[in-house]
Amino acid sequence: MRLFIAVNLPDEVRRAIHAAAAPLRRAAVPVKWVEPDGLHLTLKFLGAVDPARLEPVVAALERACRGARAFPLPLGGFGAFPSAERARVIWVGCEAVPPLELLQHGVEREFATLDYPLEGRPFRPHLTLGRARPEARGGVRGLEAVLAPLEFADEIAVRSVEVMESTLGPKGARYDVRHSVTLAG
Repeated sequence: MRLFIAVNLPDEVRRAIHAAAAPLRRAAVPVKWVEPDGLHLTLKFLGAVDPARLEPVVAALERACRGARAFPLPLGGFGAFPSAERARVIWVGCEAVPPLELLQHGVEREFATLDYPLEGRPFRPHLTLGRARPEARGGVRGLEAVLAPLEFADEIAVRSVEVMESTLGPKGARYDVRHSVTLAG
């Protein structure tokens, strides 16, 4: 199974983000868009995991979340990695508030004990809206002009962290919660 650790969003926030990003989809840029129910904040991608290792994965997430309290997470702004001119990922931003950074650091630390390598790049929290298609490898022409006027701002309460399973199919990925850890009130 293909697993990752994530913070999920309330359905109404997913729908609001999808609506705010409508001009991007109408611009016909060469991007494979994420369906609204697939919007999430990835804390760590684990990749292919033997089902026999699900129990240690769950235990690591439980340890990583021990002592963590629910917290507000501001969302907002549109952008692209590595840049609008050379976009590979188009996203909505998440503010790197201290409780989120501590939670993500705890996840990295605990999963390193299971031989999942530490992420080599700095943590840049975001919600992936879409990924550039192969024909856009040289860049997505005009993306900066489409991104500039877009607006979205909201705040969610992060109350849980999930072990998610990603199942790839012809219509894109389907995400299912395999385990959820509730943060302290």
